[in-house]
Amino acid sequence: MDNGASSYRRYLEGDQDAFDEIMKDYFDRVIFFINRYVNDVNVAEDLAIDVFADLIIHRNRYNFSVSLNTYLCMLGRSRALNYLRRKKLIRVTALDDACDIHDSEALEEQVIKDERSKMLHKAISELPSDMKAAVHLTYFEGMSYKECAFAMKKTVKQIDNLLFRAKKELGKFLSEGWSDEI
Repeated sequence: MDNGASSYRRYLEGDQDAFDEIMKDYFDRVIFFINRYVNDVNVAEDLAIDVFADLIIHRNRYNFSVSLNTYLCMLGRSRALNYLRRKKLIRVTALDDACDIHDSEALEEQVIKDERSKMLHKAISELPSDMKAAVHLTYFEGMSYKECAFAMKKTVKQIDNLLFRAKKELGKFLSEGWSDEI
């Protein structure tokens, strides 16, 4: 896979379907990434739309030196940080959708899985924004340390240090969270 480069090249040549492919492949990813900063899905969607509008307006700014995903995350990070500088945030936690499970054992397993997932997401949301972004990019987006460093405008060593500290903090938080439930 070319990480979106061929689709973007086709878009630059005038193929509007190529931009639709880019939107389909990357829009949700960009929303999810921005949401890690702003903690509001509606704001994240608006900022993601701005990211793609920027891609349309400044067609030749992307120079293919990194993957399109990395470039879009870099733009999303910039938009999110600008938003955070201008607005005072109110944290809202979205409720997960209810599952339709009829088997009581499967229901119990699903509840346990959901609780662990909620604890993990809560623990991640408690991290400082740089750690949160590094965790998201490497573990949820599958970026390499180098790509993550480029998107976050940091060095690879800084990303390594952020992830090390994030794992340490998550371990503390999760061990405390699980001991509180027992």
